[in-house]
Parts: sequence; structure tokens; C-alpha cells
Amino acid sequence: MSTHSRQALVMIRTNLSSLPRRFAISASMMLSVALVVCVLAGFLSMAKGFETALTAAGSPSVAVILGGGTNQEMGSDIPSAVIRTLDAMTGDLGAARDANGKLISSREIVVPVDVKHAADGTVRTLALRGMDAAGPSIRDGISLSAGRVFAQGAREIVVGNRLASEFRLRVGDVVRLGAVDWTVVGHFSARGSAFESEIWADLDAVRAAFDRQGQVQSLKLRLIDPAALKRLKDKIATITGTPLVVLSEADLYAAQSGRTASLIRLFGWPLALLMAVGATAGALNTMMSSVTDRTVEIATVRALGFSRLSAFLGTWVEAVVLAGAGVILGLFVSWLIFNGWQASTIGANNARMAFQLAVTPGVLLTSGLLGLAIGILGGALPAIAATRLPLTAALRARG
Repeated sequence: MSTHSRQALVMIRTNLSSLPRRFAISASMMLSVALVVCVLAGFLSMAKGFETALTAAGSPSVAVILGGGTNQEMGSDIPSAVIRTLDAMTGDLGAARDANGKLISSREIVVPVDVKHAADGTVRTLALRGMDAAGPSIRDGISLSAGRVFAQGAREIVVGNRLASEFRLRVGDVVRLGAVDWTVVGHFSARGSAFESEIWADLDAVRAAFDRQGQVQSLKLRLIDPAALKRLKDKIATITGTPLVVLSEADLYAAQSGRTASLIRLFGWPLALLMAVGATAGALNTMMSSVTDRTVEIATVRALGFSRLSAFLGTWVEAVVLAGAGVILGLFVSWLIFNGWQASTIGANNARMAFQLAVTPGVLLTSGLLGLAIGILGGALPAIAATRLPLTAALRARG
């Protein structure tokens, strides 16, 4: 081992062993870094959880047809003539058919409804989705966890597990949606996706209850395989008179998740960076205090022949170690508090969508790197100052 390396190790060991003597200011730096890490991890895990809930809901094997040139269900309207034309089309559309040769499809509308929360009595806006009988079976990853599916024409609803748990909607309960009462006949699981934030009912019953007769906002089709989407697009392009948008369910929800997740990050990053600037200033102040406290020690070892590099590394590594401890604390607290925490926001259909925050390895890595950057930058200037201490001035100040 070279002389410079040995000197650097001695300085690092000496600085770290003196940390208990400066516990208060060292702990303040560590906690400020931990706070920055927690804030950034919170926002990033929120964005990641929202994306996960929506992307898990979409399937590349399900095609969604929207009318009016929009790529969202709200604002879309598909004329009944278009649906009749699609049903009458022969040949390979790329969509699956049943034993009778009919397209496996579901006409759907989404109606925002107000539901009273059982715990606090507040009113929340949820999404009531009216669909054909084939609607639940078209979707991937859907399974009944209790009860049964709604009957055609009946004012019956099935509720996602997440909503059923949060709003305490048990099978057999009667819920008022709009001006009429609906009976909960089942719960369904959707592997934690955005579907579990919806209420499902028969299309005709929803249209009659909310005066939406004849309205269809979206048409879902089961594809033979994901590659068949292009064939379906080409066929639908021949239908003139009505602008139609055809995309996979996966692309529909991915677009929705991308917009909201970007908005969450847009708020999170500036706040975290602003706090990081403050934490860096705190780290700078902490390490300058550390250098001042050890002025004679540093000047003495320099007089004994220790290099400027060893003095620099001793102080700089101390700052990085304190920041690293803050990062570890911040990441642990972030995972403990945020991972799996329930949150909600307004979804694409102007209704509440619940999701779980997800503290993923990517979230931890990004937050941790920001925390370490605070130590690296905040410790650099004091470390340089430690290399410039004149021996005579240091001893005079001490004496």
C-alpha cells in the first residue's frame, strides 16, 4: 500500500471515530438527507403505483373502439349504425367470434356516481361502468371473489375488491346510485389493477337509470391475438362517416397512466430538488463546523507530513458516510411508510381511482442517488478548506 493510501486511511479513520463528539450536527445532516430521500421516494412511488394500476388493467389482446376522434372514453360516442355495420362484416376482422359466428364484444359506457363512504360519511365520485354480458369475460385477469355477475336488465352491480373493502359494500347490500337503488350481487378481483376501482352493471340497466338510452362510449373486442389489431384497424377504416379510433386496451391505459404519472413527477422533482439544495447547504455547514472543530488536528497531521489529498479525503469521506447513513435511514422509512400505502386520484373518467404506492428498486435507487449527491457536493468545499489550513494560524487560533 502506498504512503498516500495509508495516510488517507488514517485520516478517514480518525475523522469517523470523532463523530460521536459532534453527534448533534452530524445527526442533523443525516436527518436532512433522510427527509429529502423520503419526499422524493414518496412522489416517485406514487407515480409508479399509479402507472402499475393502470397498465395492469390493459391487455394487448383486447381492442377498444372509440368514436368522435377521441382517445378517451369520456367524450366518445359510437353510433349504433357503426356497431351494426361491424356485426354484419364478414371475413377475418382479427377479432374473436363465438360458436354462432358473432363477434365477442361488449358495448360500454361510464357514468360518474356519488357514493357515501361508510367510515366518515363523505361522498366520493366513483365510476359505474355499464357493459354487455360478455364484458367481464373479455377482460384479462378478472375473477369473481364473492357472489355472482350481474343479471341482464337487472339493477345489480358487482364491485371491485378494493372498493368493496374501502366502502364496506357487502354482497346483498343495497346502494343508491343516482336516483335508483342497486343491489350488490358480487365482488371481483382484478389483480390490484384500476378495474378494482370500478362498479360494473348491465348496460341497458345503466342507460335506463341515467337517461343514456342508445349511448355507447366504447366497444371492446377480444382479438384473436395482439398482432390482429392491425387487421381490425384496416377493416374499420373502411367505415366512413364517423371518425373512429382503434387501439389496444394496453395502449389506452398506458396513455392515461403516462399523463398523470408525469404530472405527479412534475410536482415531486422540483420539491425534492429544492429540499436537496437546502440539505446540501446544511451538509456544507455541518462539515465546515467539523473542520473548524478539528483545526489543530488537521494542521498538526499536515505538519507531520500528511498530504493535502489525505486531508481532503478524510473530510470528504466523512460527509459521504453521513449522507449514506441518511440515505439508508430515508430508504428504510420510505419503504416502511409508502410501500403498499393506499392512495387515490381522479382517473380518466372523472371518477376516483384507488391505487397502491409502489416503492420499487428503481424508486429506491433514484432517491438514494440524490441523497448521496448531497453528501458528495456538500462535503467537497469543506474538504478543500481542510487542505488549506496553515499550521501557524491553526495553532495561534487554538492557543
